[in-house]
Amino acid sequence: MISLHNLAEFDWQTHLKQAVTRLDTLLEAVELTANDVDISEEAARSFTLKVPLTYLARIKKGDPNDPLLLQVLPQKAEMESFPGYSHDPLAEMVSNPAPGLIHKYQGRVLFIVSGACAINCRYCFRRHFPYEDQQLSGDQWQQVLTYLRNDPSISEVIFSGGDPLATSDNRLDRMISDLEAIPHLERLRIHTRLPVVIPQRVTDQLAQRLAQSRFKTVCVLHINHPNEIDDAVGQATLKLRDARVTVLNQAVLLKNINDNAAILHQLSLRLFDYAILPYYLFLLDKVEGAAHFDIDDEAAASLVRQLQATLPGYLVPRLAREVPGKPSKTWIAF
Repeated sequence: MISLHNLAEFDWQTHLKQAVTRLDTLLEAVELTANDVDISEEAARSFTLKVPLTYLARIKKGDPNDPLLLQVLPQKAEMESFPGYSHDPLAEMVSNPAPGLIHKYQGRVLFIVSGACAINCRYCFRRHFPYEDQQLSGDQWQQVLTYLRNDPSISEVIFSGGDPLATSDNRLDRMISDLEAIPHLERLRIHTRLPVVIPQRVTDQLAQRLAQSRFKTVCVLHINHPNEIDDAVGQATLKLRDARVTVLNQAVLLKNINDNAAILHQLSLRLFDYAILPYYLFLLDKVEGAAHFDIDDEAAASLVRQLQATLPGYLVPRLAREVPGKPSKTWIAF
């Protein structure tokens, strides 16, 4: 039996290495059996199971419907195919002018800083992404820098992945320094789930580097359920705020996980307890293997109307989806 004690004693790299990658280990840790859940070894092979112990510790033991468990559990439904679901639901490969670079929207570009993640969420829209072809290293990085220097309309760079914080502080420092040398760049945005699943990732070195940057820096976290926020997560995000980083949250609306107004209401309040502002509530990207998480637009709009009736406007996230070819995220009327 794996130990979930004294997790705070280990650094984030150790937690990455110790993440659970076997179904039997996961089930044992959450005190369930194969008869309790609709698991699939084939799904786990198709998209690798990966759950760090810091996240596993927040899953309620003996509960097959725990909302955190359902986000990481490989299920038989993943192996079913449905019309309209694809391996590249956002058509990113047609907006890929250089390896590791995605340029879809005016004024900003996205870098695939790392193909690694601390956790493999089963609804991930990049679960089929060809990371092996999108390495940002050596000549590829210089090619990206040249691309940026030659386009003064770009003012914002987005670190994404995988998870960009799965790379080292020293590499992030070098990348930020190279970008700071390009005068027309003004903002750095980091899209990450690592401070949520492994709070130890917000190191003193990372916080100090972001605080010293000339960029206006935004960190967009990915938190879907209030149970994902324990005090360690909260302290990590406050550390980012102390480093002059604006901290936002985007959630994905997921069937049987957070498609409930009371849960979303609690999520917004819990986020604000730690100075995180709700940003987006996304409808599911139609990626192959995740159809069982989807809910329809009207049900989603109804949920946000209920939030609007009970929360101040700054705690109501924007309901949106990403539509390939559109010049921005598409807001859903509610």
